[in-house]
Amino acid sequence: MERMSGPYCIRGSVVLPEAELQWRFSRSSGPGGQHVNTSDSQVELRFDLANTEALPEVWKARALERLASRLVDGVVSVRSSEHRSQWRNRETAAVRLASLLAEATAPPPKPRRATRIPRGINERRLRNKKARSDTKRGRSGRGWD
Repeated sequence: MERMSGPYCIRGSVVLPEAELQWRFSRSSGPGGQHVNTSDSQVELRFDLANTEALPEVWKARALERLASRLVDGVVSVRSSEHRSQWRNRETAAVRLASLLAEATAPPPKPRRATRIPRGINERRLRNKKARSDTKRGRSGRGWD
């Protein structure tokens, strides 16, 4: 089998360790012709997030908190069955896991600083609103008698 195009970078110099990835293969559902009954092309990739040494502790804590709903005993799993070839499904699953971990370990966004709306913008908005209201009021048939 061909070598995968890894290592898969999470962020910076941190990569998914090949030794900590657990692969499981099964038959994909859906159409595929005669080949479908003999090939295990669906891929399930599991990564033990709770016990990994590859991630810094801060990132690991952040990821465990953000992915809590997806974790089963501290293990995150990703499935892929879009492609007919097992190799391409392996690539897709690994890339998906890496992007999921990159998103989960990202630092929180900076808090938004509250700003005031400038008085001129507010006055212009109200002026336009009043003009529109007058235009619509002028369309009614009142006062034509």
